[in-house]
Amino acid sequence: MNPNSPQNDFDAIAIGCGPFNLGLAALASTVDDVKLTVLEAQPDLRWHSGMMFDDAMLQVNFMADLVTLIEPTHPLSFLAYLRDCDRLYPFYIRQQFHSTRKEYEHYLRWAAAKLPSIRFSHHVDKVAWDARSERFVVHAVREGGERVLFRARHLVLGVGTEPSLPPSLRQLPKDKLLHTADFLRRETDMVRAKRVTVVGSGQSGAEAALDLLRKNLTGGPAVSWLTRTVSFAPLDYTKLVLEMTTPAYVSYFHSLPQAKRDELLAEQWRHYKGISTATLELIHDALYRREFETGLADVELRCGISIEASAVADDGQVVLTCRQRDTDRVFEHRTDMVVAATGYTPRRPAFLEPLEPVIRRDAKSRYILGLDHSVELAPSVSGRMFVANADLHSHGAAAPDLGIGAYRNATILNAIAGRPLYRLPKHTAYTTFEH
Repeated sequence: MNPNSPQNDFDAIAIGCGPFNLGLAALASTVDDVKLTVLEAQPDLRWHSGMMFDDAMLQVNFMADLVTLIEPTHPLSFLAYLRDCDRLYPFYIRQQFHSTRKEYEHYLRWAAAKLPSIRFSHHVDKVAWDARSERFVVHAVREGGERVLFRARHLVLGVGTEPSLPPSLRQLPKDKLLHTADFLRRETDMVRAKRVTVVGSGQSGAEAALDLLRKNLTGGPAVSWLTRTVSFAPLDYTKLVLEMTTPAYVSYFHSLPQAKRDELLAEQWRHYKGISTATLELIHDALYRREFETGLADVELRCGISIEASAVADDGQVVLTCRQRDTDRVFEHRTDMVVAATGYTPRRPAFLEPLEPVIRRDAKSRYILGLDHSVELAPSVSGRMFVANADLHSHGAAAPDLGIGAYRNATILNAIAGRPLYRLPKHTAYTTFEH
């Protein structure tokens, strides 16, 4: 394919097709000022498939879709999806405005199917800056091995995050360790174990523990749930706290020195790492049901436990060296399998290697980002590179929240076009954050 062909030249190329870049394509689809395409390596859209439990719920309501909080009449809104699927009245009568995770993925796939700008099975393996044409050159490999070149004035990175393992667990063999990202894909391995230990909490850890507790009730393995936090803490989604996920707080947070941002993020973990109250209630219900059963394998829940080392003993069991953080007592915990609910870290894709000399990073190797989510680049690069969900350190706890996605995408599109394609809401919180 000729890289100089107009059909391969874009105003912006978005790499990765998760909810955020899909929302970018959705908002771009109804304006004439931006020619955009999205390149995705996978053959279709999959969203957290390793944790796609039948009854798992979104932690935000349906208005946190691809477009509604910026353009509620958009043809790719969640309500338009319900109407197209003839489920408006069932959804209304259900009176649960938080959809299931499966329904949300179905909505994403519905939207992607309506966007010709989405190109699946396009694996990007190199991105470079061409100073002569003032374009980013994107090298991609299509299914079947065909190489394709694209050019664009701007880039948007939406490559998401990848599972993170702490050093204390990394040496465990794969047959003894799994991350929650692969939980459902390793279900058979866990059922065969005598004891499964979940390390870490958060929503993913809680959902993994709940699934194991339900299996325990029907004769499944013993379950341990260990977390270093002081409690199995609920997600703080009270209304005035929720205002800290609004554009008003994002703007304030971004204005602070980086050291203060890092300090605040350490304090605000319950805004985005806590457990939904509904999940905690289901866990307690499963524990209470055990009161009326006999012969079940044991269950333990322990807070304030840090894992300092791990190894496999001669008998094949995993031995975790643990520290009780209140008493400083060190002890060993033995188990057959470890489920690491230890979070995610932003991907650092190999295809960016040619651009690394012009990308400005902070002392912790994170992108230096403007309020409009653009990466600071060397002056020699006239194009702009934006990021989605790699901005927790610069834009605060709202960064991974689906509710900020449409606002962030509208901000990026306005920056790309050089004019306000979308009107950004100004009244987003009652709280005054700036002094």
